[in-house]
Amino acid sequence: MNAGAGPAGQSGANTMQGVALMAAAMLLLPCMDAIAKYMANFAGMSPGQVTFYRFFFQLVCTVPLIFTAAGAATLRPKRPWLNLLRGAIHGAASLLFFAAVKYMPLADVFAIYFVEPFILTAMSAAFLGDRVGWRRWLAIIIGFGGALIVIQPSFVLFGWTALLPVGCAFLYSVYLFMNRAIGDADSPLTMQTIAGFGGTLFMGLALMIGNNAGVADFELSLPPSLFTLILLLILGALSGYAHMLVVRAFRMAPLSLLAPFQYFEIISATVLGYAIFGDFPTPSKWLGIAIIVASGLFIIWREQTSRKARADIAFD
Repeated sequence: MNAGAGPAGQSGANTMQGVALMAAAMLLLPCMDAIAKYMANFAGMSPGQVTFYRFFFQLVCTVPLIFTAAGAATLRPKRPWLNLLRGAIHGAASLLFFAAVKYMPLADVFAIYFVEPFILTAMSAAFLGDRVGWRRWLAIIIGFGGALIVIQPSFVLFGWTALLPVGCAFLYSVYLFMNRAIGDADSPLTMQTIAGFGGTLFMGLALMIGNNAGVADFELSLPPSLFTLILLLILGALSGYAHMLVVRAFRMAPLSLLAPFQYFEIISATVLGYAIFGDFPTPSKWLGIAIIVASGLFIIWREQTSRKARADIAFD
């Protein structure tokens, strides 16, 4: 596939617009996580409560737009239970991520989280029979090595909390993996909307169980001030609209061109972490980040190269 042309014959201008939307989304999403870290560290709200508000206010901000743009049919999925399960898994992944950013620097959490492409590649090989050559397996191993470089000093400081981003990456890989199980039975907008309901319901149930069990990270609380309520609204809006930008971007430009822009999140997270919380990665962590990014980019490149080779053979 030509990286200069979008899907289905889209023009070069549309492709570049898709790239711009993807880059904007990747720079915006860490703002959501910075708000979550602020809420947990300075507003006295538990990660579980912040995660619930993230999904609840996402629905509050996006459902009216969805009705206007797509109509009530969007809320009638053909595979409702699978979409609700996707939302619950996304909710669990977000909970682990927000719990991690409460205790760890943003850049560290994002760096460790980016083992997700490695996990997804391994899952596709194990369960879907996708062919993964020795080069990509080697890149996966090297990428995990880079993650260990970031995790090791964090583990010394934060203990098992340093592994929360790995759990988040695994759950998010399952979330993405389920996209292939659902296929194209429902539109991306329908899938996202129903998954939002699933995430809200899951977090509501998790909060009740965790709070009754006395778990600190599930403590129930209302927004302590109008300012924090506004921040939570912004949190939900950023989550909903940034993910819509991603959906739109993938309709305008090819995956091979957009996938590397995921790593823009590390840049934004580093800037926000330093500007707001005074956190900045050490040289060893920068080395780990560089290894993770390089390994991930190699896997993306190798996948596209292999796909093009298979297409050329089929064409011949």
